[in-house]
Amino acid sequence: MFLERAASRAQRKGWIEVVCGSMFSGKTEELIRRMRRAEFARQRVEIFKPGVDTRYDAQDVVSHDRNSIRSTPVPNSSNLLLLAGDIEVVGIDEAQFFDAGLPQVCEQLASQGVRVIAAGLDMDFLGRPFGPMPQLMAMAEYVTKVHAICMRCGELATFSHRTSTSRELVVLGETDQYEPLCRTCFFAARAEMEPGT
Repeated sequence: MFLERAASRAQRKGWIEVVCGSMFSGKTEELIRRMRRAEFARQRVEIFKPGVDTRYDAQDVVSHDRNSIRSTPVPNSSNLLLLAGDIEVVGIDEAQFFDAGLPQVCEQLASQGVRVIAAGLDMDFLGRPFGPMPQLMAMAEYVTKVHAICMRCGELATFSHRTSTSRELVVLGETDQYEPLCRTCFFAARAEMEPGT
């Protein structure tokens, strides 16, 4: 049975999909939608999230709209290889919080015939590329950039503006800490917070 599954997996074609964008753009919602479709197709699926993400639930992946799906929190990307087993579709939420090894792990899974779907912020609160996301996006066969609505002018938002003064890279929060902004409003807001920049 195990050898049959291994042979079947070797014959499947794997690939990497990335869903990225700012906060409140629907990244997790899209990840959940794709995972549910795979479940409906009776594929073996598993979704992972970084252990640091405990905002809504310690176990489940939960969108800002409160849709949820069962997940497995892991401390680092190498755990995905140990836990993926005979999984056909691997979902990864909050990919930006994973270590630098995540792109290679995703590449290895895809080469083994796994469909990998990773969702995460493409930029941090300063508007810089975030963690392993740039490399992951470059390696992916499919990249979907989703957009929020700018909270100041109503245009499409691509930036996650942190409204608090914390300088830490990782600050978990929702609307109490962040607002999605368009490019113009983001740089205006940054200038208000840090005059002279």
